[in-house]
Amino acid sequence: MVSRLLLATERRAIIGLASLYASRMLGLFMVLPVLALYADDLAGATPLLVGLALGGYGLTQAILQIPFGLLSDRIGRKVVIALGLVLFMLGSVVAAMADSIAWIIAGRCLQGSGAVAAAIMALLADQTREQVRTAAMATIGLSIGVAFAIAMVLGPLLASHFGLSGVFWFTALLAALGLLVLWHLVPAAPRRLRHRDVGLDRNQMKAMLGRSDLLRLDLSIFSLHLILMAIFVAVPFRLLGAGIPIERHGVVYLGVMALAFVGMVPLVIVAEKKRRMKGIFLGAVAAMAACLMALGTATTVVPLVLLLFGFFTAFNLLEATLPSMISKMAPAGAKGTAMGIYSTSQFLGAFLGGILGGALAQDFGLDAVFYGCGLVALIWLTAVWGMPTPRYLSSEVVALDPDTHGDALDTLLERFAEVAGVEDVLVVPEERVVYLKVDRQRLDSDALARIAGSRHDHEGA
Repeated sequence: MVSRLLLATERRAIIGLASLYASRMLGLFMVLPVLALYADDLAGATPLLVGLALGGYGLTQAILQIPFGLLSDRIGRKVVIALGLVLFMLGSVVAAMADSIAWIIAGRCLQGSGAVAAAIMALLADQTREQVRTAAMATIGLSIGVAFAIAMVLGPLLASHFGLSGVFWFTALLAALGLLVLWHLVPAAPRRLRHRDVGLDRNQMKAMLGRSDLLRLDLSIFSLHLILMAIFVAVPFRLLGAGIPIERHGVVYLGVMALAFVGMVPLVIVAEKKRRMKGIFLGAVAAMAACLMALGTATTVVPLVLLLFGFFTAFNLLEATLPSMISKMAPAGAKGTAMGIYSTSQFLGAFLGGILGGALAQDFGLDAVFYGCGLVALIWLTAVWGMPTPRYLSSEVVALDPDTHGDALDTLLERFAEVAGVEDVLVVPEERVVYLKVDRQRLDSDALARIAGSRHDHEGA
């Protein structure tokens, strides 16, 4: 059995790439709690255009993330990531120097054009062995959640001292530091390989788009980020109207996000360990809809803060559990493609959410933003209500012996399929690996280990 202890190069790669991913998301999210408040100083600003500026990055992310991932297969991960960081930095500079909402929109779209999420994940897969890759990917996921929470606090603090331009100059600095981390901390990449549990396979696209269970999850992440982006056209003004000065908004977000994280943890444990994923998921969507509807009438501090706590508890819970559900439902060897479609849905939701929030605020007022988002949540709840209960399957990746060919591969596939707890098998000779989906409660680990022999490199998802 190969050790699951991290090698020194793996540890460096995980730390470096997680910090890159987190700093990039930090830069994208810091503007959310402040842009609407500071837009009065920008020529041509309207609520609709402010919403477009908030969500504009999502459009270029959605369009370019898959092409950038494929490009990284051809010219190298680090080159593509560096290009993305440069584009992100240029977009930040454009927005920092902007004196009109049009240039803020241009800067945000340019920020989003540095769509290197897929390339970062592929490089992480290149740098890690199969048996530690799940832990590495989980570290990236955790870093995103932490970055979002920090952004909610840091954005208002920076804006109160240095203005909106100061927020964008800070994100440009983060991108410059990211380039240093990429070239000096992240180890040189080995020979590039395809990783079907990380990278997108165009041959699998049609099959993944034809699965209603995965499409419900794509709709879910689309709706979640649509709602998130839309409400930040209105939430900062709600806090201001409740008597909370701009410079104190960061403190409010800090308390709300910290408590929401604490509130989320036991629910995630129940969903995963007690296998109550569907009930927790539907309950979170319903709670989010209720909080949004109530936010339409909340104008004083206490109910406003309590409702924001409820909203962000549901948001954090859904943000944490949706990728897990994708992993459980995707067929063996297709998780990367399923996640690529899922991520594109997320960015499209962010783009359209900004437009929706801005349009509602402009034509019907701030209350309508919350009621409109509440309606979106109810439609979302209706669409996923009949979803099947997720099967609690985990991913395993088993390395093949280089001498395994022809009939031996067919025999190996049959032997894996006969192991108790193995639900799906995909043998990929050109990658020298076997992808499995297993039920850990039923899995005969000894039989699996005997078949894999000394080359049993597996990861749990």
